[in-house]
Amino acid sequence: MSALFTQIFVAVIVVSLAIRVWLGLRHIRHIQQHRQQVPAAFNQTISLEAHQRAADYTTAKVKLRLNETVVESVILLALTLGGVLQMLDQAWQQWLPAHEIIRGALVICSAMLISGAATLPFDYIQTFNVDEKFGFNKMSRSMFFGDLIKHTIVGLLLGGPILFIALWLMQGAGDWWWLYLWLIWSAFNLFMLAVYPIWIAPLFNKFTPMQDQSLKARIEALLQKCGFASQGLFVMDGSTRSGHGNAYFTGFGKNKRVVFFDTLLEKLSADEIEAVLAHELGHFKHQHVIKRIIMMFGLSLLGLALLGYLIKQEWFFTGLGVAEASNHMALLLFVLVSPVFMFILRPVLAAYSRTNEFEADHYAAQQSRPQFLIDALVKLYRDNASTLTPDPLHSAFYDSHPPASLRIAKLQTYA
Repeated sequence: MSALFTQIFVAVIVVSLAIRVWLGLRHIRHIQQHRQQVPAAFNQTISLEAHQRAADYTTAKVKLRLNETVVESVILLALTLGGVLQMLDQAWQQWLPAHEIIRGALVICSAMLISGAATLPFDYIQTFNVDEKFGFNKMSRSMFFGDLIKHTIVGLLLGGPILFIALWLMQGAGDWWWLYLWLIWSAFNLFMLAVYPIWIAPLFNKFTPMQDQSLKARIEALLQKCGFASQGLFVMDGSTRSGHGNAYFTGFGKNKRVVFFDTLLEKLSADEIEAVLAHELGHFKHQHVIKRIIMMFGLSLLGLALLGYLIKQEWFFTGLGVAEASNHMALLLFVLVSPVFMFILRPVLAAYSRTNEFEADHYAAQQSRPQFLIDALVKLYRDNASTLTPDPLHSAFYDSHPPASLRIAKLQTYA
């Protein structure tokens, strides 16, 4: 059984990597084939120069991510079948032979450090090569590494206690440890949704109350009309890090906030901003956020139940290059390996997300004029250098939002 699982694991990695590379190359080829002509639906609103810039920006990003995907696959094989996890486990066992939970936490952190260090160069290149070249990056190198340090510290402060609780439950809570852990994990996530906008987000960006009283009054009227109660309207200094623009809701329960990037407010008219917000309110009205939380909790319950079974199977460990079964190694292997087997769900989840986007667009068209949202989207596509000609198969597999042409065409039917 161990040898069979090893073969299945390697086969899934190879097949998923081949599919990713094939889709990425298709995407690049399709974009470049349509680089010389703006799609008919946009030829009055987007210049050929802007269209070509978007094509080249998308191509550069896809090429970089394909390289990252290959490196991630190699690192995963090195950690598992290459014996790196086994070596880490043995090293920490020699240094801390009598402290199983602490040792287990250090093994997990060590493996995550290796994995993160291997992919960090790609984030750096994305920021200071790709985004810099196309005029999007506003970050200094000190800010980039400062954010990295802050993310690491926040991750350790928040994730560390959860990791220790998980290992403690796995060690002493009996056969139903996975259910107790799921309850704690779910409560923790709800807590984080509530406190993130107040405690975490301000560590990385500055949030100030909206000063434009005319726009604020329009937005508050729309919120009231749609039955959305928020803690306030805030403007985020997104321009300090990027030239991209966006708007979003954050928080949970009474701590919900409406956040606009300062770059978005600079580029869109009041009507267009209101239409973008109406789209976000569509997600609220259709309860998309709650549905996604329920989906996430359901998948995590199934995942932990599966881990509760796998932790008792010797082939799960030996088939992934680990000689000695342990709680921490079971948890680490599951976290590293499960995304490989979950790859097949990508197009299903993407399709579900695109359905949500269409529903939110429809709601926005009912609360505002469809043309206002169309105008806002066209400006965002142009200013964010989003390709107008994605490969259909790549888009169906990955994209959480509908392609520009389909989305605009659907909105035009509401006019």
